[in-house]
Amino acid sequence: MVTALERKIKILNGVEGVSEKATGVGHLAVAAIDFGTTYSGYAFSFKSQFETDPLNIAAKTWAGGQLQSLKGPTCVLIKPDGKTLETFGFDAETRYSQLIEIGQHTKWYYFQRFKMLLWEKAINKNSMLADETGKMLPALTVFSLSISYMKKDMESMSTKQLCGIGPDDIHWVITVPAIWDDSAKNFMRLATKKAGISSEKLTIALEPEAASIYCRHIPVELDGTSGIASSFRFGKKYLVLDAGGGTIDTTVHEVCFDGKLKELYKATGGAWGGTMVDKEFWDFIAELTGKDSLHRFKKDNMEDYLDLLRDFEIKKRKTDSNSQGLVTIKLPLTLMDIVEENEGRKMKQVVQSSRYAKMVTLSGDKLRMEFNIFRSFFKQSVDNIVLHVKHLLSEPETNGVDAILMVGGYSESPLLTETIQKEFPRMKVIVPKDSGLAVMNGAVIFGHSPNLIKERVSKYTYGIDISEIFDRKIHPSEKLEKTDLGDMCRDVFDLVVKSDQKLKVGEPQFEGRYSSVAVNQSVVALNLYTTTNKDVKFVTDIGCKNIGCIDVPISGKGTGRYVKVRLYFGGTEILFECEEESTGIVTRNVVDLM
Repeated sequence: MVTALERKIKILNGVEGVSEKATGVGHLAVAAIDFGTTYSGYAFSFKSQFETDPLNIAAKTWAGGQLQSLKGPTCVLIKPDGKTLETFGFDAETRYSQLIEIGQHTKWYYFQRFKMLLWEKAINKNSMLADETGKMLPALTVFSLSISYMKKDMESMSTKQLCGIGPDDIHWVITVPAIWDDSAKNFMRLATKKAGISSEKLTIALEPEAASIYCRHIPVELDGTSGIASSFRFGKKYLVLDAGGGTIDTTVHEVCFDGKLKELYKATGGAWGGTMVDKEFWDFIAELTGKDSLHRFKKDNMEDYLDLLRDFEIKKRKTDSNSQGLVTIKLPLTLMDIVEENEGRKMKQVVQSSRYAKMVTLSGDKLRMEFNIFRSFFKQSVDNIVLHVKHLLSEPETNGVDAILMVGGYSESPLLTETIQKEFPRMKVIVPKDSGLAVMNGAVIFGHSPNLIKERVSKYTYGIDISEIFDRKIHPSEKLEKTDLGDMCRDVFDLVVKSDQKLKVGEPQFEGRYSSVAVNQSVVALNLYTTTNKDVKFVTDIGCKNIGCIDVPISGKGTGRYVKVRLYFGGTEILFECEEESTGIVTRNVVDLM
């Protein structure tokens, strides 16, 4: 039984795992978009290639000046109408810099590193996002135009490689952090749909899982001395540390007898990625130059700002825990001129009068600092990561873990990897070659073989809002509701899945039989709630959050018309299956949480 008066939310058509079209099976190619905080990219492979060599994966080479990479910066330039894409990636950086030089940039929309909007924030299809100058656009527009760019670019690239392939022949995968909540994942599905990718042609992949799958496929001859092959034998348990630009995603996997993977502990992590290091650097520069000077420099000299950021990024990737001597950062002349104008003295004098005077010097345009200063930019990020991994390895579910698999762009930092090795000497720390591409390549493999993960662990407790017969001995009077069936207690939290519960992929975790409670009721509406609290009785209890609703049409009139509902939580998204008893009609789809 469910309450008769519940809000209605549309249900998406198509779902991962329902048909061949929904899993990538039957398509000629699988394409994966790795949508990162700092850098994004796409990769693809044809079915024929995958069957002979799963690692035969093609990716776009992005070019920015003299820099070439298999990923480009996550930044998008949108035309003044707020609806039309101009360009994405390095080209967006260059074009926006040109617009600044001719004073026309204020009419355009420029967004960068905007993925973190979806981390621990209430998000819906009407959420707004501020660009670099504070102008607002719907977040859905910004994300969908970015995805659309990579979609069209990939389709053009794949057509050149294989004549006769069309958009309908491609199954798409988009990556998301495993620590994101269900609403954030659903937002990405909605943005992808708005970008022109239909729901039945889309699979959501969890980033650490994709990286784990990729490493599982690295053959022994390509493994070298990293120890990957030996760590993926049957029975082995390992921790996946996906260190990206925005978030740190961790999960724990065990290799099963059939070579598939099962999750031993729910995905956890936090916003301690490489951008936290960037923030510390910019705070340091702001302390030297003054916040107003730095703000003006970024606003009026975007090209120089990007050059400074890239210079810092190169130094960041080379710094280790033992580097001695000085780090040199080249300061743009435009920044020093702005400081001199605002402060009334030379930049060199500003540095000499700062609290860093004994550790930092300026010679011409070269800012030189001791490595201890440079390493301090990493401290907050690295300390949080180490503390989190220590806590994770102390959990009983992680007993037997003997390796840490480090993936993601931030894992290419020698300082981070050396610190992890030092702090966990009993663990085999594995950093595969091209660890920054592990998620993207693994997502392609996952698109071809979506059943490689056989078991996951629930991050939340889930329940459905129901009404049950009112019992004056146990139910509070304010929950009493008069219905055609008699006195009912509303807002009851009907437990579906517990936090930390093991979830077998492809098997329903819950099956319930619900009925209409009103004579003229035409829809059985199941409101879905999450909570992190253990003892929940009502959906109105503190900590309960309504994340969506499943609307099931029901025929005829009268009370007591039943529908069977099965819920699947083992996939990367929540799936439902409903069967109306009077008609036998079965519907199976992804729950739309927007």
